[in-house]
Amino acid sequence: MKKGWTGQLAAWRGALEKYKYVLLVMAAGAVLLLLPLGSAGGEQENPGTAAGTTQEFDLAAFEGKLEQALSQVQGAGSVKVVLSIQTGQRQILAEDQEQDADGAYNTATVTLGRGSGNQEVVPLQTVAPQFRGALVVCPGGGDPKVRLDLAQAVAALTGLGADRITICQGNT
Repeated sequence: MKKGWTGQLAAWRGALEKYKYVLLVMAAGAVLLLLPLGSAGGEQENPGTAAGTTQEFDLAAFEGKLEQALSQVQGAGSVKVVLSIQTGQRQILAEDQEQDADGAYNTATVTLGRGSGNQEVVPLQTVAPQFRGALVVCPGGGDPKVRLDLAQAVAALTGLGADRITICQGNT
């Protein structure tokens, strides 16, 4: 009887040695499955905003970044930028459309259940804001080369045409 146990023990050791990497991967997968979903990656959900919403466009922050970038243009000096917005940032949401027996279409916004009664809309696309115009004031605004460089930079960053960008010479 003792000989039978030693034979089985040797067979188990051989199998463990042969399949040790497969067993290691399976154990790692089991540990990952047991981790809670909400705390993966150390993320903390802000209770004031729903998960999956994008950050709101901040016009003042964008103007500040634009001012810093344009101040680096040779001959421009200290730059002040004022932007006007035609339409703000918006999201296009997923919609489900069904046709009833009468031939009429019923449209409903698609929502996703996250458990605990939480429902979230499903965004398809976030549309960037559209600018109406830009005003750039700087000490180098009287130099035609500086004006051209600034107008091209503002056009590239905002999508505005040259006819909607005004560059003025300001105080030093």
